[in-house]
Amino acid sequence: MSTDQPLLPDNQMLFDEAPCGLVVTKEDGTILRSNQTFSHSIGLDAQALIGRRFQDLLTMGGRIFHQTHWSPLMQMQGSVAEVKLDLVHHDKHIVTMLLNGVRREHASGAFYELALFGTKDRDKYERELLNARKVAEDLLREKTAAESALRQAQAELKSAYEEAQLRASLAEQMVAIVSHDLKNPLTAIKMASGILAREERTTRESKMLGHISQSVNRAERMIADLLDLALARVGQGITLSPSTVDLHAFVGASVDELRMTFPEATLVHQTVGTGNAWLDADRVQQIIGNLVANSVAYGDLQQPITITSRVEQDHAVVSVKNQGPVIPDSLMGVLFEPMIRGAKTGTDSRSVGLGLFIVREIVRAHNGVVSVNSMPESGTTFTATFPMV
Repeated sequence: MSTDQPLLPDNQMLFDEAPCGLVVTKEDGTILRSNQTFSHSIGLDAQALIGRRFQDLLTMGGRIFHQTHWSPLMQMQGSVAEVKLDLVHHDKHIVTMLLNGVRREHASGAFYELALFGTKDRDKYERELLNARKVAEDLLREKTAAESALRQAQAELKSAYEEAQLRASLAEQMVAIVSHDLKNPLTAIKMASGILAREERTTRESKMLGHISQSVNRAERMIADLLDLALARVGQGITLSPSTVDLHAFVGASVDELRMTFPEATLVHQTVGTGNAWLDADRVQQIIGNLVANSVAYGDLQQPITITSRVEQDHAVVSVKNQGPVIPDSLMGVLFEPMIRGAKTGTDSRSVGLGLFIVREIVRAHNGVVSVNSMPESGTTFTATFPMV
């Protein structure tokens, strides 16, 4: 049983059409045979190459390299590999090729068998590889420079932040110290105006003493807010001294005091439910004062300001409602932040924009929550809810 064998090219065809240039020379470089691939590479007919010396096809530099390097290697070790040579094409341009060669001994003498490979595609690849490497190195340098700049910027930002924090801390400490020190002269002014008010005074003098008293009260509220801000910002928080209190009684007393502080406003106190609450009465009185001052500043003083105290099963609630303009949506998200103020209403009863911030901090210190609802129909209501203990 026979098996069909594939028909292979003959030896001559394999030699002539090999994918690389093939050259056989004598030991002195005389070409005995070359294939079509090599002939095509240098633009000379295979017959025209016979009898010429291989080294004569090289550039001057190539001839020197042949004489000093690869020819001696062929004689000493019998082979060379991947030797890069420049050959001169028939039309005088340079053709770069890689040469692999072996020296073989025959009965008639020694012969060199040379295989030559064109480097055009390889050179292109190497150029692209070098370009890609250069691009990568440039990108790496840019990345390194960017990272260095980022680290420097971060260091500068950290330094600036620490400096700003230090300045803020010093400023807050100064505010606390100055605010505390202002209490003594204000107390002296308040006592002096109170003593003077006891004696008979003209209408003009009584009015002036009233203005002094109101101004002192306003300054005391501002100082209290500034001290509380300083405590909150330095991390100590609002301090509390809670006790069991009659919610309606002390809220009613607070409203009575505020009627004297804000004679231009109509204050109404409403109560819901009965019972005691576990609160810091002075601090909650401060909440009511700040919310009423806010209502006087931004509410409609032709309408009453309603203060409601409500006792529920699990919560104690204090709310202050006015009929002023609706609070804009743009302010709702930051209303309880320090130094936030609404539109001016022509009154000077507001402080420095700390009232609502202090309200929030006092409620938080009680583990409670504060909220605001502002609608055209129902007005604006601030509600502080405290858990029952």
